[in-house]
Amino acid sequence: EKQAEDNSPECSEPGTMDLKFPSSRKYISISVPSKSQAMSPHIKSVDDVVVLGMNLSKFSKPTQFFICVSGVFMFYLIYGYLQELIFSVEGFKPFGWYLTLVQFGFYSIFGLIELQLIQDKRRRIPGKTYMIIAFLTVGTMGLSNTSLGYLNYPTQVIFKCCKLIPVMIGGVFIQGKRYNIVDVSAALCMSLGLIWFTLADSTVAPNFNLTGVVLISLALCADAVIGNVQEKAMKLHNGSNSEMVLYSYSIGFVYILFGLTCTSGLSPAVTFCSKHPVQTYGYAFLFSLTGYFGISFVLALIKIFGALLAVT
Repeated sequence: EKQAEDNSPECSEPGTMDLKFPSSRKYISISVPSKSQAMSPHIKSVDDVVVLGMNLSKFSKPTQFFICVSGVFMFYLIYGYLQELIFSVEGFKPFGWYLTLVQFGFYSIFGLIELQLIQDKRRRIPGKTYMIIAFLTVGTMGLSNTSLGYLNYPTQVIFKCCKLIPVMIGGVFIQGKRYNIVDVSAALCMSLGLIWFTLADSTVAPNFNLTGVVLISLALCADAVIGNVQEKAMKLHNGSNSEMVLYSYSIGFVYILFGLTCTSGLSPAVTFCSKHPVQTYGYAFLFSLTGYFGISFVLALIKIFGALLAVT
């Protein structure tokens, strides 16, 4: 009985089991950490939402929202101005897809630099998901940039502000979401208000063209799907903003480069831009930099608050 007691496991503390062997006087200690025990800072850091080196997880929800919205408005205001400024260069309008290629190249570089500065560099979201997101991103940004060859920027903004409805439809089919009557009513009222504004001011600022309207409408459909796919992927796999930007836009860069090469659209664009390097590549760098900062805040909004609120 004494030997059986000596050989029996002894629990010195909860979650720890000591195995005692009298002949060798050695102990084997097996510790099982409790669920409430704190994880290491390295593992916990993957749950943080970091935007341009700023950890938003330290702030309250209203403060996070205010920071993200301020970033979106500030950077996309500059982004929109530079985008229209590039297309104001005489002869540049046919090269919207080449501008998108340059933009994707800059985004990939910025994303790679930011990813090197963070602690966890692992890719968390599957490659297949990135291929889908990249294809949709190429569609929405390429079509959006190309539409400016037919529409002016105020008209494009009016159409893009109406994407609340396709985003809600995408949320239902892609994420299985259910929206209440308040959400639906708010989206409809906002869209009707924008249509009213468009009809009232159509003879003053907006510039309507059927081709441009078709292009921007297709861009909206792709954009609506992107937000929901990004939200689902980032919440499911806990991917970072820099990871999402790097892989989405680098794969998209390859798509566009292949398309331009096959359609012989690369050589004329390179020739034109080489003659106007400051107005094209110089503006494109600033345009891409502000766009990258803006998309970082958009992805943070999507991750924290969801695609519908981010689009709103």
